[in-house]
Amino acid sequence: MSSNKIPVFDGHNDTLLKLEIEAGTRKERSFFKRTEQGHIDLPRAREGGFAGGLFAMFVPSNIHQDFTRPFNPSDPANYAEISQAEALGFTLRMAARAQRLERESDGGFTLCRSVADIERAMAEDSVAAVLHIEGAEAIDTDFNALEVLHAAGLRSLGPVWSRKNAFADGVPMAFPSSPDTGPGLTDAGRALVRACNDLRILVDLSHITEKGFWDVAETSRHPLVASHSNAHALCQNARNLTDRQLDAIRESNGLVGVNFHVAFLREDGRHDRTTPLETIVRHAAYLVERLGEDRVGLGSDFDGCMVPADLGDSSGLQKLVQAFRDAGFGENLVEKLSYRNWLRVLSHTQN
Repeated sequence: MSSNKIPVFDGHNDTLLKLEIEAGTRKERSFFKRTEQGHIDLPRAREGGFAGGLFAMFVPSNIHQDFTRPFNPSDPANYAEISQAEALGFTLRMAARAQRLERESDGGFTLCRSVADIERAMAEDSVAAVLHIEGAEAIDTDFNALEVLHAAGLRSLGPVWSRKNAFADGVPMAFPSSPDTGPGLTDAGRALVRACNDLRILVDLSHITEKGFWDVAETSRHPLVASHSNAHALCQNARNLTDRQLDAIRESNGLVGVNFHVAFLREDGRHDRTTPLETIVRHAAYLVERLGEDRVGLGSDFDGCMVPADLGDSSGLQKLVQAFRDAGFGENLVEKLSYRNWLRVLSHTQN
């Protein structure tokens, strides 16, 4: 990576899902060749200073649907419950894909199980990938799958996506709406949080209901982390965090990763690609003021959302870095937002 680029370690992307659902279709692409599809491939990552992040393994409600059509957030079929067996099978496909990417990358893509692994990969200009589960449908309530996936490299897990499962309820992508939309953790959910603590797996609070958030805060021994969420005070989407939730994250010495999805950024909640980069900066500034400069990172949601056109994809990340500078963020804070804070909170979780 060139010396004038600030590396970005990002809290959330859906690239493994995109590659998996494109496999065998006319849209299938190589992660190692530059294309205009999606948001991340290796050439664009290097161009934009994307140094790595949490690579999500998310299982759609209907894995046989036509993924060439845009996701419809108002279609109930997209939030239907799925079986543990079906979810585990699809999750294993994505985990296996990640293993193959590492093997075929000639050192350009590294699966990381520790902060030391991440730092080593970044130093070698290799994308540092940490496996993450978004929605724990693949996990059985005896946690056998959790043990095996942890051995395969799983280091971060969100108990829910925006639907109900055995562990908790998820928030809808509703606007305007409070995140207080339903029940919290089940008994199995509390046990899952404790099992993740024991295995040093980060518990991600993005997508969980407000009641679930407080249940995790009561149960977990680790910092509270929302990998890809924004400030509800600035955009009243149910996916965003209230000031009271942000205060709890601050008190736990946790972290919030700023989500680039335009509908979670804009005051009007619209899906509008013309949303300026300054809207991301505004959320980052609000979160820094509320949480302190050590507890805010980036959580792009690349390959799973609509990002501002001025950013485009991972190749445009240095434009956002410059927007932070233009807003008066000092270089030390820019580095913390871009990667240092994520390494800090992951290190804290692993100790």
